[in-house]
Amino acid sequence: MTNAADRKLVAFAAVFTVRDVGRSLDYYGARLGFREFFRLGDPPSYAIVERDAVSLHLMPASQESRGLGCSSIYVFAASVDDLHAELLAQGCTIEHAPADLDYGMREMSVLDPDGNRITFSQEVNR
Repeated sequence: MTNAADRKLVAFAAVFTVRDVGRSLDYYGARLGFREFFRLGDPPSYAIVERDAVSLHLMPASQESRGLGCSSIYVFAASVDDLHAELLAQGCTIEHAPADLDYGMREMSVLDPDGNRITFSQEVNR
């Protein structure tokens, strides 16, 4: 019989379906500040990008077209306002500007070129 430590979840990565993995690699690097961690093929047919503790896998729509533009993740950030200023300056598509919400969080969200959403959040200091 295994113990609880053997069943511990140790990592998480979201998979975003994109039209063009190469184009998405460029966008995530130049606009969102991610770095390329892994690339399969040339041109790339799958890739992984990372920024700090966030890891995203980029999968082409040719493998799973139903997921195109349907992915969404919620990321906790140190400062939503500072991140908003950075991403705005980089030309990101801001879906929602930073706002305090009634459940005690300050959030903003961006969309990638395929419509996948990243919501950035921090606790509101009350």
